[in-house]
Amino acid sequence: MIRSALLLAAATALALPLAASAQSGFGNSALKGHDTRAPIDIDAARIEVRDRESQAIFSGDVRVVQGNMTLGAAGMRVFYENAAGGNLAINRLDAEGSVQLVSPSERVSSRLGIYDVQTRRITFVGGVVLNRGDSVLRGERLVIDLESGRSTLDGSASSASGAPRVTGRFVVPPRGGQ
Repeated sequence: MIRSALLLAAATALALPLAASAQSGFGNSALKGHDTRAPIDIDAARIEVRDRESQAIFSGDVRVVQGNMTLGAAGMRVFYENAAGGNLAINRLDAEGSVQLVSPSERVSSRLGIYDVQTRRITFVGGVVLNRGDSVLRGERLVIDLESGRSTLDGSASSASGAPRVTGRFVVPPRGGQ
């Protein structure tokens, strides 16, 4: 159910016109160059392992930490495969319910999140709020490329005009002579 809801929401968000896209270039992301090979620590109230499906379902205030990035949600489905030495290689994490990402430079909240470890991208869908310092952006779909640090935010159709829009507030720091 979590996976189908994520896929439906992601497909809906992908249908938004590209004209509503905006790069959130207000500072460099601390996630640029994030090491997706670093160990992933998971903490949750419950786990259900579906080994035949190569999935683990975590529930109850799930918290995932990898390097300087923390991802939290009410529930998370982890897709994995068996790797050399009997280890498990995590390919993707699908998060649902009060999704939160925290890094040294930003905070993101949304309804759904997909961390694709293999492509090094994190996608957030549904009521996305991106905070960097006191500045904030809002939209419907955010993609963070961990390789380049580039963030792309697509607008929400809930604007007054009905057209997909990104909204934001940028706090301008005082400058030398002011």
